[in-house]
Amino acid sequence: MASSSPRTPWYGILYVQVLIGVAAGILLGWCFPAEGKALKALGDGFIKLVKMMIAPIIFCTVVHGVASMGDLKKLGRVGGKTLLYFEVVSTIALLVGLVVVNLLQPGAGFHARLDTLGGTEVVKGFAEKAQHLSTPDFLLNIIPGSFVGAFTSGDLLQVLFIALVTAFALAGMGERGKPALVAIEQAGEVFFKIMGLLVKAAPVGALGAMAYTVASYGIGSLGRLVSLMLGFYLTSGFFVLIVLGGIARLCGFSILRYLRYIREELLLVLGTSSSETALPSLIQKLRGLGCAPATVGLVVPTGYSFNLDGTNIYMTMAAVFLAQATDTPLDLGQQLSLLFVAMITSKGASGVTGAGFVTLAATLAVVPSIPMESLALIVGIDRFMSECRALTNFIGNGVAAVAISRWEGEVTPAMLNAALHEAPKLPEPN
Repeated sequence: MASSSPRTPWYGILYVQVLIGVAAGILLGWCFPAEGKALKALGDGFIKLVKMMIAPIIFCTVVHGVASMGDLKKLGRVGGKTLLYFEVVSTIALLVGLVVVNLLQPGAGFHARLDTLGGTEVVKGFAEKAQHLSTPDFLLNIIPGSFVGAFTSGDLLQVLFIALVTAFALAGMGERGKPALVAIEQAGEVFFKIMGLLVKAAPVGALGAMAYTVASYGIGSLGRLVSLMLGFYLTSGFFVLIVLGGIARLCGFSILRYLRYIREELLLVLGTSSSETALPSLIQKLRGLGCAPATVGLVVPTGYSFNLDGTNIYMTMAAVFLAQATDTPLDLGQQLSLLFVAMITSKGASGVTGAGFVTLAATLAVVPSIPMESLALIVGIDRFMSECRALTNFIGNGVAAVAISRWEGEVTPAMLNAALHEAPKLPEPN
């Protein structure tokens, strides 16, 4: 039977174009370092284009979904389940990282001398940021300085906060609030359309970002730290396939089919090292699976602060690696203390540039047996590991949204499998 629409040629598919951009960026940065560094603006420009749309999309999605829900008790129930899920899965991620780094011992035999390390000025900068990650500051930062300020801060929790307040206000207005609700829904459709246009520049952004990374740090910068990198990538893969795969199986769908469903977004995250660049598209695809807009709008933005699985794995592995590399013995009690501290600090870096490195610095600051100066050991490879952190965080938040939707009875295994077996489709406007 003939298809009703012409088939897109392989070179016209976005994720293929992003792959080509990533490969070209690596090659260009390796062979022509000076030119590769000059392309940094392409990657930065694309990320800025996408990020400028995230706040209004999140706002419109959450306001419309929550205000349309009608039952605010359900919102509280979904929120409670979401935080419980995040805490359990994040703790598992921390434990997995701790167990693997003790088994692999990637830092054993390194015998790093702190007086010969470079990059100490960079470490000081991250350490200074880490000092501001106290719990009261984190909670106060959720409240924006102004309504408009939430859209310019880059902090998704601030946007989520004002979106929930606005949704409650509209829900309380009843019929009088419906015109505003319709306007917000239509504005959201406009913002999604704009995002669809901007994402077409993803291959160019990926090329610039990868060219700059390889040109600045070089393949040779991996050196003896390749064991830590490989261990981290393998551990993250294990976590996605086994832990998240197990959650997916309990929800009635295959993690591999889900990864195929979001492959375009995964390649976008890989090319830009930022999970936020694919957030709007992820929201649409989760809604395409049948997840309620209110659930998706609540779970996904909150997950960017409370469900950073990749960052959690990285923190425990990197901290114990630095202890091994500097010949700093850590007994079981110290490692459990490290785990407890990481559970707290991992929640406090939302909206902070270099969040993974900042939270690691904050963790080491309260575990003084590991010298803070040792962070200079992994400054050079942190950029190469950020891709894996971002990918794992991104996959984890998507699975969380499906799991909570399944928990709430919004989707069934039959619905999920039917959607995942088809070509990915975006939901049609109402």
